[in-house]
Amino acid sequence: MQAAVTVTPARIPDLLLGLATVRPVFLWGAPGIGKSSLVRNFAESLGLECVSLLGTQLAPEDLIGVPQIRDGRSVFCPPETIARDEPYCLFLDELNAATPDVQKAFYSLILDRRIGSYELPEGSIVIGAGNRATDNALARPIASALVNRLAHVHLEASAADWLTWAASNGIHSWIVDHLTDRPDHLWSKPPKTEEPFSTPRSWHLLSDALYSFGRDLDEETLKVLAHGTLTPAHATAFCGYVKVVRSRYGIDAIVKGDARWPNRPEDRDLLYYLADSFRGRLVKELPASREHMSANGRQTAYRAKSLLVQLAEISVEVAQTVIASDSDGNPVLPSWFLVEAARDMPRLVEARR
Repeated sequence: MQAAVTVTPARIPDLLLGLATVRPVFLWGAPGIGKSSLVRNFAESLGLECVSLLGTQLAPEDLIGVPQIRDGRSVFCPPETIARDEPYCLFLDELNAATPDVQKAFYSLILDRRIGSYELPEGSIVIGAGNRATDNALARPIASALVNRLAHVHLEASAADWLTWAASNGIHSWIVDHLTDRPDHLWSKPPKTEEPFSTPRSWHLLSDALYSFGRDLDEETLKVLAHGTLTPAHATAFCGYVKVVRSRYGIDAIVKGDARWPNRPEDRDLLYYLADSFRGRLVKELPASREHMSANGRQTAYRAKSLLVQLAEISVEVAQTVIASDSDGNPVLPSWFLVEAARDMPRLVEARR
């Protein structure tokens, strides 16, 4: 299922209020971005119990029930998890990961709100959710008949929404502060290999682990926790941030000349983090054009080149990340600055080739 239009988590409650109360809805999104939590919170806001059925753990008889003989006729008795007297929210999680037979068993429940002779109580709502095939997750094609029985909403991760939620839900301050500076690290596309990757759920998991270890958390344990929950590059950046918090290092001190780039082998993650912060500062402070540049702009450019030279003396590879293009190959820093950097430090340009 391809997303023509996506929405952020903050918009989901209003959309579900208008859609799910009249028609079944399917919520699409990558793993770990909060689909299940959004549905449960929405049901709670309506005063409805949320009954979750996990598509990967169901067989057709788990829905239609088992037959009993009544007055000489067989009658299917749906399970008590579904057959309820009071209205509720039926949440079909990982619906598109269910087998075709299980998906077929959902047809009448989704469209007609009934299984056999049992009908969902008035006021009940039906919401499905699942990952996309492009997320490298377990996902089976949904038959057109089922697709056409649902209204489809595509969810995307939003750092602003998540940080607002995190601030009032006890997420560790290191994580909140780090993602405030690097909101692009909240989520990364699921990799094709079996390795951790960053999602709101994995950051929440890391937060719980940080609280569990407390103040006695050492650097090696932090690396294990971060690399066990996050995308490798994000884990390295987060470990570097924590070192900044715990030590005298900081990009402000380095820019002012009160501190130097860390050059111990064990501080390589910190060096990468500071280089990335330095790159972000240059993007904000260097003017797009060299013409009519102010005295402060010239001083910033001169200091930046000096710091790049010092950084390259420690690691050409790390220094190259400061002037590197973005993922699409477009320059991030002003072209005039890149030309001067290439002239003064040709080995950085050679490293980029």
